[in-house]
Amino acid sequence: MPKAEKIEINTKWCKGCEICVELCPTDALQMKDFKAAVKDLDKCIACMQCELRCPDFAIKVYKA
Repeated sequence: MPKAEKIEINTKWCKGCEICVELCPTDALQMKDFKAAVKDLDKCIACMQCELRCPDFAIKVYKA
C-alpha cells in the first residue's frame, strides 16, 4: 500500500474548514488550534483526498 513521505500544511492558508479531516479514510489528520494538522503520518495511504479537496490549496502530500 502506498505511503506518504510527508504531509505539508500551510497554516497561513488553512481556514479550518475540516474538510481534509473529515475526508481522510485513515484518520491521519486532526484539527489543532483551529487548523489542520498531521495526527499520524504512518496511517497516511497517500490517497490525496485532503490535497485534492482542500478549497484553499493548503495541503501538499508527498508520496514515498
